[in-house]
Amino acid sequence: MKKIIALLLALVMVFALVACAAKTDAPAEETKTETAATETATEEKTEEATEEPAAETAAPADFKVGFIMLHDENSTYDLNFINGAKEAAEALGVEYVIKTNVPEGQECYDAAADLADAGCNIVFADSFGHEDYMIQAAKEFPDVQFCHSTGTKAHTENLANYHNAFASIYEGRYLAGIVAGMKLNEMIEAGEFTAEEAKIGYVGAFTYAEVISGYTSFFLGARSVCPTVTMEVTFTGSWYDETAEKEGAQKLINNGCKLISQHADSMGAPTACETAGVPDVSYNGSTMAACPNTYLVSSRIDWAPYYKYAISAAMNGEPIDADWTGTLATGSVVLTELNENVVAAGTAEAVEAAKAELEAGTRHVYDVTTFTVDGQQLTSSMADVDTDADYTPDTEAIVDGYFAESTFRSAPYFQLNIDGITLLDTAF
Repeated sequence: MKKIIALLLALVMVFALVACAAKTDAPAEETKTETAATETATEEKTEEATEEPAAETAAPADFKVGFIMLHDENSTYDLNFINGAKEAAEALGVEYVIKTNVPEGQECYDAAADLADAGCNIVFADSFGHEDYMIQAAKEFPDVQFCHSTGTKAHTENLANYHNAFASIYEGRYLAGIVAGMKLNEMIEAGEFTAEEAKIGYVGAFTYAEVISGYTSFFLGARSVCPTVTMEVTFTGSWYDETAEKEGAQKLINNGCKLISQHADSMGAPTACETAGVPDVSYNGSTMAACPNTYLVSSRIDWAPYYKYAISAAMNGEPIDADWTGTLATGSVVLTELNENVVAAGTAEAVEAAKAELEAGTRHVYDVTTFTVDGQQLTSSMADVDTDADYTPDTEAIVDGYFAESTFRSAPYFQLNIDGITLLDTAF
């Protein structure tokens, strides 16, 4: 009898162990843990653990980083963040967890709280609508650092453990616009259309300042080399909607737009351009593999420099900027490779010359002498950068003859409708 009981107990323990293993290996449907990367990082940390950590510095083996993404790798926007997260975490040898497909709602707080409970020392989120929920988590977990990309409230919330970050991507958009303008000039010279017909299109998501700043800087870059260019903008009402983005691009092409760009996250617009044979400037990453005949270039924010900075600061017990802005000089604003089979001759040289002037401060994207609003050159423009309860524009943004974007706050606040750009719909 005792042998039978012992045998039954042994079988119960085996089944219990198998059940526990199965439960551990099955992540929640809305999350994704980068298991292979975590194992690699753990191996690296074991090797580094032989060195005595500096004072106030968490040993890598004891440090864990969490990332919250709105979508997954299918979104060019989120893939850009995911790549930056992996690069930074692996370079620093820290364990990391990436949660994908986290909506801009209470699910974000749940994800942040879950990461904090799981031992993450610092947590990042990547989408504008995540902000209030990240702030909620920061208040709930004061010993964990929370960093939010594209947000606006860190400098007014005054929480020691909550931070915003963005980059001067409008400068990258401007450089991409120069690529577009050079292509327009080549097509005009080839007799494909006249200078007066040099109209470009832009597929935007929402009428937020970030989108307005982006398409305006792109247009100004194009016009700096092709002075007759005009632009039409359509909006989808979504950051990621492949069907709507493809339809938006097709509408612009049907309207006579000779080149398309976008601030939306799917392959909808680029593939529509490839099918129609219309040159395209994408966003957040190269689409050359899928669109070899039409892709020109892409601008993007490289998030690795910020992630490395913030993670290192947290590891060393150092303060993290409440409102951090990456630039061309920090390597945070970059262009992907030019498609040399499609871009116009002399494009690389034109881009490098403009980039050098932007970095030196001798050229400004929003130089008020290069655009008008309702036929008038601006001498003043009050911007809302404080995010007060009434969203009151109370900060003078025209400084030394240019609109000083990314100066008073990292997140964009340029919201002017300049002449030469036509908005086809503004419902979003």
